Amino acid sequence: MELVKLNEKNSFDPTPKLKSSPVPIFFVSFDWRDDNCIHCGEEYTQTNIEKQKYCKNCLSRYLTNITDNDIYLDVYFFTEDLKCNEHEISRTKVHRNIQECCRNCLKILFFKQIMYFNSYYSLDFNTKMIESEKYCKLCGKLLYKGTAYHMKEYKWCSDCYLISSGCIESTLTKKPISIIYLPWWDATIICYCCKILVFTSNCQKYCENCFIFFIGCRYCLTTNIIFGITNQSLCKKCKRVSTIILDSKKIISINSGKSILDDFLVSIRSYQLEIDKFTDVIKNVDKYFVPYEICCNLSRFYKKPRKFMKYIPYSQFMNVKKIAEGGFSIVYQATLLDDLKILNMLKNIFERVKIELLQFYNR
Repeated sequence: MELVKLNEKNSFDPTPKLKSSPVPIFFVSFDWRDDNCIHCGEEYTQTNIEKQKYCKNCLSRYLTNITDNDIYLDVYFFTEDLKCNEHEISRTKVHRNIQECCRNCLKILFFKQIMYFNSYYSLDFNTKMIESEKYCKLCGKLLYKGTAYHMKEYKWCSDCYLISSGCIESTLTKKPISIIYLPWWDATIICYCCKILVFTSNCQKYCENCFIFFIGCRYCLTTNIIFGITNQSLCKKCKRVSTIILDSKKIISINSGKSILDDFLVSIRSYQLEIDKFTDVIKNVDKYFVPYEICCNLSRFYKKPRKFMKYIPYSQFMNVKKIAEGGFSIVYQATLLDDLKILNMLKNIFERVKIELLQFYNR
């Protein structure tokens, strides 16, 4: 697979065999921990394979709003062998897409566009699923050879799922930052290099340590990963622009208003992606790839900082006093307002407990 390098002017379709949905896809969450639908509140149903979560209620509404037979979803499904009140199931017809199925009989096996960290089959998966996975459902290319025993992991066709990279300008430092365009919906909750992500909307999340942003598109189930701070994200498939939600309280920790200092704070706090090494991995992809392994490679090619530093405005300090001077610097000692609040809170708790103990012993 050739990793296409893009900028804001380049056109690129990460899933060329699929259409961009005319209506937003709300029946899946961007956070696999969710037990209830983020759109309607109904409890999620799990797919037969991989235990992916989806909302039956919102899926039914989605199918009602789709009036054509274009393929928007790469999904494995089957219709139960039972009598349906709405129509008689054809036992011979192979349904081309999910819109053709009756919602009363529809059973979802697996959404291929949704990436969880577990990319392996369970031992009790459906035998029909094995046969259907031998060939790419979208283009018909052979992905598996041999028996079902060798088919232990999901393989994605390198012609139908394309990964690309590019650069955009950071709104903080005005310098180029890397962006990876992934052809799947990344529902993971952990930053590929440090800690659990902070969710700012139903399709945006970021790491508050290294400021890596994950922006999902609900019209084509693709994900942009941006390695730095910017204000917008462009979906390369459907060309929709998303305004990135920033937590100003977190951003201020590396935004002093002085360019030299900001460059320093960003450089030591950010995880710098070695994009050339990641590109080499993608170039070596042949007929297929495993999404989980691609994400593991992303984790491998970060230059991890040894420590974090943040900017604290002078207004946040109390009791500032000079304690030393020499060379090119002056050392001050001060009390941070947040620390003072904590100390006062602990003091109040101690006083409250002390009063309660005195009352108890004076009974």
